[in-house]
Amino acid sequence: MRIGDAAAAAGTTPRALRFYEERGLLPPPQRTAAGQRRYGPDEVARVRVIRELLGLGLTVEDLRGIADRIQLLVENPHPPCAGGEPDSPGSGVVERRLAAIDAEIGRLTRLRARLARRTGQD
Repeated sequence: MRIGDAAAAAGTTPRALRFYEERGLLPPPQRTAAGQRRYGPDEVARVRVIRELLGLGLTVEDLRGIADRIQLLVENPHPPCAGGEPDSPGSGVVERRLAAIDAEIGRLTRLRARLARRTGQD
């Protein structure tokens, strides 16, 4: 399928597909004789996984670090939990992202408390 059809099937835009390709998250697709990108169901499934991971708070840079393992989630969308084993796919990426989210929650909680005290709404 052409880039527009693949993007629609994955719930994104052609621009996003080109961006994922440029960042190494999506392998370069096959090309027609006219040079147009051609995508199949495997690429659409990969883009869906990429979008899901981005929606969970991982960044493009996080995914670049584990791009070679994204296919594992395409093949097995619900892998067993690795329990933080050091050699498990993406082990450090998830832990770092969770720590960053926890830090942001803490910062926002402190900010809210200060604002509530300042405005007498505590």
